[in-house]
Amino acid sequence: MHLVEYRICLPFTVEEYKRAQLYMIARHCHQESENGEGVEVVKYEPCEDSLHGKGHYTEKRIYLYNKLPVWMQSILPNIFYIEEKSWNYYPYTVTEYCCSFLPKFHITVETKYEDNDGHSENSHNLSPDELNIRTVDHIDICKDQISEHKYKENEDPSKVTIKKTDPHRGPLKEGWVKNCKEKNIPIMCSYKIVKTKFEVWGFQTKVESWAQRAIRDILLLAHRQAFCWIDEWYDMTYEDIVKFERDTYSKTNDKVLKNSKNTAKTESNVHSQENENKETDFD
Repeated sequence: MHLVEYRICLPFTVEEYKRAQLYMIARHCHQESENGEGVEVVKYEPCEDSLHGKGHYTEKRIYLYNKLPVWMQSILPNIFYIEEKSWNYYPYTVTEYCCSFLPKFHITVETKYEDNDGHSENSHNLSPDELNIRTVDHIDICKDQISEHKYKENEDPSKVTIKKTDPHRGPLKEGWVKNCKEKNIPIMCSYKIVKTKFEVWGFQTKVESWAQRAIRDILLLAHRQAFCWIDEWYDMTYEDIVKFERDTYSKTNDKVLKNSKNTAKTESNVHSQENENKETDFD
């Protein structure tokens, strides 16, 4: 098992991020879905836990075959998808990822949101054994670089000014956490415990490390977006955000499933043509 604790500071209060999180995830899923790949929302319903209280449960299918490295594509079917199950008891969430094609592959992500600058040394109360194998990785939404093909200037915290907050937030520069504190701009931290597990001899280290790198890239991009999109949701109530979330998930499903059917139809036509050519050659 590979265990990493990601700490992501943001210029929000935890209460503000309750809305930002829902808006960002819904829009991010819609934006990243295209050409038959992306996120299909299967379930979205209330849930309740004896410890964490009431929350929301979502179940998704993430189609990403063409985004996998070649060495993984060679051992997986074209209809590959990852199942995501998430329980949101804000400010605590837990998400699990698994795949029926890879029964020994499993990822869990536990998140706690706190109004501080990332100095909580054991926010999740990890056991001594877990602390011994934990790696702490501080993600900086300003300094850390995303891949070139994902870069957009209007999603770059070092170039965006948030105008609906008082005082304005951004652009974020080197040492932005300290600067925000000096200007009485709130700071919060997302503490994410990510455990990746793939118990297959010869592939374990490679797959677990690849999964952590992929997750880190997603976290960096999504939290940069969460900051840059503040002006878009800041005047919306929580109820407004929930409605936006549901509407956006519906549009994303249409986008993914429609393109998926078109892709499947195209592949079917190609295979039929290949079979006809083989028959002609045989004759």
